[in-house]
Amino acid sequence: MTTTQRIRVLIAKPGLDGHDRGAKVLALALRDAGIEVIYTGLRQQPAQIASAAIQEDVDVVGLSCLSGAHNVLFPRVVELLREQGAGDILVVGGGTIPEHDIPGLQASGVQALFGPGSSIADIVDYIREHAPQRS
Repeated sequence: MTTTQRIRVLIAKPGLDGHDRGAKVLALALRDAGIEVIYTGLRQQPAQIASAAIQEDVDVVGLSCLSGAHNVLFPRVVELLREQGAGDILVVGGGTIPEHDIPGLQASGVQALFGPGSSIADIVDYIREHAPQRS
């Protein structure tokens, strides 16, 4: 990204998970780091997330899941983005994701996963380094 363009990140809580403290903390930290943040709120369906990401013209989608449905919800968001011509959007995830689920999620197109105890600074740095370049 050039220094004149702000990175745009959509933070979303897919599925029925009702716990959003971590997502809100991350959204505020990203904002404080100069990144533009759109927060979709709780209980979003993958189609709603993909649609919002495209409508908001974001560079990154950050998905947060604590309910255990990450293996279904995260890949579905990636699939819908690709189907709608937005496969260049960086998709990252966070929440309570067991180590053994990470390879499958990455193979589905979720580029990075941040579990409990992840450093906010590391997440911000990752997004800055990996957000796609706008033309």
